[in-house]
Amino acid sequence: MPAVPLLTALYGERDRPDALTVDGRACSYEELLGAAGAVARRAAGTKAFAVEATASLETVAAVVGGLLAGVPVVPIAPDAGSGEREHILRDSGAEPLTVDFAERADHTGPPAGDTALVLYTSGTTGPPKGVLISRAAIAADLDALAAAWQWTADDTLVHGLPLFHVHGLVLGVLGALRAGSRLVHTGRPTPAGYAAAGGTLYFGVPTVWQRVVRDEEAARALSGARLLVSGSAPLPAPVFEELRRLTGHEPVERYGMTETLITLSTRAAGERRPGVVGTPLPGIVTRVADAADGIGELQLKGPTLFDGYLGRPDATAASYTADGWFRTGDIAAIEPDGVHRIVGRASTDLIKSGGYRIGAGEVENALLAHPAVREAAVVGAPHADLGQQIVAYVVASGVTEAELTDFVAARLSAHKRPRAVRFLAELPRNAMGKPQKRLLPPL
Repeated sequence: MPAVPLLTALYGERDRPDALTVDGRACSYEELLGAAGAVARRAAGTKAFAVEATASLETVAAVVGGLLAGVPVVPIAPDAGSGEREHILRDSGAEPLTVDFAERADHTGPPAGDTALVLYTSGTTGPPKGVLISRAAIAADLDALAAAWQWTADDTLVHGLPLFHVHGLVLGVLGALRAGSRLVHTGRPTPAGYAAAGGTLYFGVPTVWQRVVRDEEAARALSGARLLVSGSAPLPAPVFEELRRLTGHEPVERYGMTETLITLSTRAAGERRPGVVGTPLPGIVTRVADAADGIGELQLKGPTLFDGYLGRPDATAASYTADGWFRTGDIAAIEPDGVHRIVGRASTDLIKSGGYRIGAGEVENALLAHPAVREAAVVGAPHADLGQQIVAYVVASGVTEAELTDFVAARLSAHKRPRAVRFLAELPRNAMGKPQKRLLPPL
């Protein structure tokens, strides 16, 4: 796919000196295109190049430059350890590239290839794998989301998400450049930064929205927005309700993976309710396989899927079923009206206890409804009689284990109550704010 359609805004007639603002620094489309042209000239002919994906105009110029040149860009987290960094560079064959935003050049040559990005997985099941994301997949996804969220050039998008993930980079930067909306990246996703930005469209992960609702003044400042979007992890129902109370907005929730981009979403013009991620975007088809008790593994087909894992044909093949469906590894339920509800990861969030299949997210939401509980993560632990027992890790004060157990049992079925509760000062989380259940301490 040629560069012009993917980066529509850069070639349009609408420009302004603050078309993009990243961590307090602003530039026009013309300035961005010149800096990206210099990157493209330097990157031309390379297999791939890596960039330290800080929250900066330099990162944006690097990614746009890669798209201009048709050279895959490999974003690396700024806080990546030396071992992770070395693995990514070795595995991808990418050459590190630094960007001088003051350097400008024209670039008008056709792009060399279709792979836009190589995004590395978190490495929870082994060394991180490089996910090949094509220009065509990005274009298809951004157009589908623009329609779903009524996202136009009249919007101002605000977020402070990392630029080495799909959410912050593909949606939060390339989405703005395709839609032509002004972008304000706040550097860090603080409630004060969000409140001061004056946006119409806001992106956040649940951790961000939790912090926003704890700052009532900042939350109420978002009442003038058009749409709040939450993703990358399930949004707790109490946070959904607090956003509605304080901002007047019911947030849009969506679902996706690095390998699939965004595939499900509630709609700007549709009903939104806590705990659901909407219906498939245009071109996406879904099924729930091996369903029992109404839930099973979510499987997908569609134009937004990745082109495979770099150099790992066996892993790529294993991620698909024999009849060609991508296996997400997430457990979902499809409600009678077609709306999807994500229960969690099959490996950690589907608990089989006493013959019941229990979604960890449902128990987490029940715990978070208690006023003393600030954070909660629920897992299944081996149990001689039940197979697995429900174990809750909570960040809370002024409440006992027995009180929380009884609180959950009063709201859910008795078999869904935690058998053990452990109190922590904080939950382990990754850069996107997702709880890392594999890092929870043992009982």
